[in-house]
Amino acid sequence: MTVLLIFGLAILIAAIVPGPDFAMVVRNTVMSGRASGMWTAAGVGFGVCVWVVTTSVGLAALLAASALAFTVVKIAGAAYLVYLGIRSIRTAIKERRTPAAEIELDRAMTRLAAFRSGLMCNLLNPKAVVLFTALMPQFIDGGADTQWVLIGELAAVGMTVVSLWYLALAGLIGLLRRVLDRPRVRAWINGVTGAVMVALGLRVAVS
Repeated sequence: MTVLLIFGLAILIAAIVPGPDFAMVVRNTVMSGRASGMWTAAGVGFGVCVWVVTTSVGLAALLAASALAFTVVKIAGAAYLVYLGIRSIRTAIKERRTPAAEIELDRAMTRLAAFRSGLMCNLLNPKAVVLFTALMPQFIDGGADTQWVLIGELAAVGMTVVSLWYLALAGLIGLLRRVLDRPRVRAWINGVTGAVMVALGLRVAVS
């Protein structure tokens, strides 16, 4: 229980620090509503679950050890962030010139699309490779018979902690929806969020 608590706290601290996942949840919530933000949060949480399992079986460690593979993941992640950032900026410009009714139709997002965007953002974040490769060996030390049980527990804890954090974020933004739904406010937020995502993408590419 102590191991799971410490692991959950470490994952929560990592999640609280603003990064690509944070920007993605904010972006989707502002553009498509609280439900989309929550499905994005679920996607990010599932991504953490995937990282815990893959790191534990050595795949992420292998990826981190391969300069070429790591570079491919880094460039793909950076390109994805820049692409989404540019889309947000274009949306911000368009929303300043488009009637509210048309904006509502244009920004609709399915649950699957929201979930997928959160999942891909998390899986294509190269910092996750470094984080979990360094973190997981500190917790995986049981015998062969208990190893998979522990991995499953850690994956469940990581997914739950991250999902709850971003669900709370999406819920908070949802409560402010009346203010955020004003065309100028929404355009400003989309523009800022897009610029942040582009900056994050460029930072990942050159880091």
